[in-house]
Amino acid sequence: MRDKQGFDRRGFLKRVFVLGGTLLLAGCDQLSSSDWFRRMLFRAETLTRTTQRAILGPNDMAREYTEADISPDFKPNGSIDPQDEDYLALSADSFKNWKLKVGGLVERPMEWSLADLRALPSRTQITRHDCVEGWSCIGKWKGVPLKTLLDQVGLKPEARYIVFYCADTLDQTLAGGAKYYESLGLPDAEHAQTILAYEMNGQTLPVAHGAPLRLRVERQLGYKMAKYVMRIEAVADYADIDGGKGGFWEDRGYEWYAGI
Repeated sequence: MRDKQGFDRRGFLKRVFVLGGTLLLAGCDQLSSSDWFRRMLFRAETLTRTTQRAILGPNDMAREYTEADISPDFKPNGSIDPQDEDYLALSADSFKNWKLKVGGLVERPMEWSLADLRALPSRTQITRHDCVEGWSCIGKWKGVPLKTLLDQVGLKPEARYIVFYCADTLDQTLAGGAKYYESLGLPDAEHAQTILAYEMNGQTLPVAHGAPLRLRVERQLGYKMAKYVMRIEAVADYADIDGGKGGFWEDRGYEWYAGI
């Protein structure tokens, strides 16, 4: 999507994140742990967030594509085969006994089976997935808008963030491992294109892409799109959750706001 001057804002912001992400993925531990580098990342995140908020309105949409644009081979991001025992048991039964729990700062904590979610109003969108590692793919996603669930549970006034807890364990160096988690502010959580997807390219969501349910937040980079979602909580702050930065990769140096 380009503005009247032909400026590709998604491409520009993506390149900024790719540069920072490449430094971290390359193992620049000394660099990423230095105070000046962390200050630079914080300034970059603030600039990105401020720039996107200035350019985009809260209801502006990420570009959507046609069926002809769908990538023939959509590379899965992150983990592709969780080995958590509870997850494996659910997967073996095609997730018939899986339930999504939504709680925290809500008026009515609720839970939904996969069949329950499929019975709710859905949204289908063909969008581009931009990875911090530099690659992009276009896919078709169908799921329930996150706002639909948030409206049903009723957010309390003090709720400011939505946190997603997942089944995949990425960091085996910690006792008990470290499961993936991610968070969004309310403006992105309630955006029309933010959905909990249970289908990909017209088929049931495969395990490699996050079955039974994955987050799609189309105006941000791929690491924000949590896979294997098991539980959702509304919170006032994420400072006391794991590393306190709002997400698995954020705790390891990535920016919390990954808008493109």
